[in-house]
Amino acid sequence: MLEKSLNFSKKIRQKKQIKFVIIHYTGMQSEIESIKKLRDYNSNVSCHYLINRKGKIIQMVKENKIAWHAGKSKWKKFKNLNENSIGIELVNKGSEFGYQNFPNVQVTKLIQLCKKLKKKYKIKDENFLGHSDIAPLRKKDPGEKFPWKKLSKFKLGVWYKNIENCSDKIKNKAYNKTSFFKNLHKIGYRYFQIYKRKKSDRLVVRVFQQRYLPRKVTGSIDKKTHNISNFLANYRKSA
Repeated sequence: MLEKSLNFSKKIRQKKQIKFVIIHYTGMQSEIESIKKLRDYNSNVSCHYLINRKGKIIQMVKENKIAWHAGKSKWKKFKNLNENSIGIELVNKGSEFGYQNFPNVQVTKLIQLCKKLKKKYKIKDENFLGHSDIAPLRKKDPGEKFPWKKLSKFKLGVWYKNIENCSDKIKNKAYNKTSFFKNLHKIGYRYFQIYKRKKSDRLVVRVFQQRYLPRKVTGSIDKKTHNISNFLANYRKSA
């Protein structure tokens, strides 16, 4: 189904430019309001696909067009990822209006769509990202209820192996913070300095935990958070 949005760049991009899939939640009170905003030219936002809570997939912008979904963002060497990504919105009220679980049928349809996109554009496992991953200082979506572990079983995003016997006590906190942010930089995260700490670093840690430790989102770097970052940083060399 096509609900055409006018919020895209006129430039037609090449197939090889598409390297990422970025997953969002709508963060609005209803599906109707979400579609209305995505189609409103004055909103300056859109996506390629929206999946409602019953699993219906609605195409808003053609894949060869640059939809306005990522905004100011960074991942590895890429900036403002609109040009290099497909944006998928999942209907969910989000943190502001009452964050909901993602229905199984919605997740199932998302997986089916992502598998097609992965094959079509040869997207790497690790290049399935959340909006918060690429804009951690200003975005929370898709949030801690999003089933990244389930998607990783289909090679849509990456996960870590079981990390046992992880103590929450870190003897050398300064060293481990530096090591942690070195790992995050290697994984692809940005918006922090490796050797200098800022208050906003806590937001970056929270975003990482929302994805990989969703039951323990504290913004503090414990041993398990650090170990997960170490595993993922050494997952594989990627673009």
